[in-house]
Amino acid sequence: MFLSGKQLGEVFLKAKRERFGIIASNVVFDTQIRALTQGYAAARSDGLLQMSAGAVKYAAGTSQDLHTGARFISNMVQNFASQFPHSGIGLHIDHATPNYFDFLVFCIENKLVTSVMMDASKEDLAENIRVTREVVELAHRHGVLVEGEIGHIKGTEDEIVSDTELYTHPEEALEFVQKTNVDLFAASVGTNHGVSKGENIVLRLDLIKEIDDLLIAHNVERGLVLHGASGLTDEQQRTAIANGVVKINKDTHYQMDMAEAIQAYWEKEKYAIVPPPDTDPAQFLPNKSKFDPRKWLIKGEEKMQKTLEEFCVVSGSANQSILL
Repeated sequence: MFLSGKQLGEVFLKAKRERFGIIASNVVFDTQIRALTQGYAAARSDGLLQMSAGAVKYAAGTSQDLHTGARFISNMVQNFASQFPHSGIGLHIDHATPNYFDFLVFCIENKLVTSVMMDASKEDLAENIRVTREVVELAHRHGVLVEGEIGHIKGTEDEIVSDTELYTHPEEALEFVQKTNVDLFAASVGTNHGVSKGENIVLRLDLIKEIDDLLIAHNVERGLVLHGASGLTDEQQRTAIANGVVKINKDTHYQMDMAEAIQAYWEKEKYAIVPPPDTDPAQFLPNKSKFDPRKWLIKGEEKMQKTLEEFCVVSGSANQSILL
């Protein structure tokens, strides 16, 4: 089932109260949407699919038209999710920088999304607050949730690139939440966008708890978000959830899953499309039963789905859907 903003708010409220995390998964095309939605349903978990500006441009083809791409992804997600009545799926815009403000407005006003992220973290705090608050005021009128962020997360995520990491200051987090009224707050605590291993990064999970405690003390408790989580260990993720995180973003892991599964298939079946060394090319006939895209794309889908089901178990969201 496709979730409204109000329903997604209920999902995060339950996650915060019962201390489990919702896996937010970036998608670009139908193979990911199919695999990950089925994964949430199999785990009986609610979930959030995410589209970035770069993904939307890709989905639109050579035109790279943001409106076309957003409609395309949103229609796929909403239609496919409708098959699963016991698993709620939302659609989120990930890391929309201020230059994509009009794009956010379009998606919000056309009911394409459940939630959006205004990422003005590279601006100074005052400007970040101003822009994010403007998005919040519009989105809330349309029943859409908003995520905001302070700090820099090192690495590359689609069009977001940072060579440095900048940890979030709790006092600034409090000011930001109070002045913007965001529904979710993303803190920079040392995670990396892209390929990383949790044991090799300087992760400040204590900072998450400090921020959470401060927000609670000032009666502005929010669900916290952990970006760049693909390489984290299970224990690191569980600790983050115990400290106040309700949304855990995943992207790179799925890309690796798909690439590895398809590469393994073609290493095994390479002679389905090219002649073996001892075969006369003129006598060779490719094997349609092997090169049909449905035969090898499904390998990537199966691996992504299995990974997501495992993520839901680790985060504690399995069998926790609000629709059960």
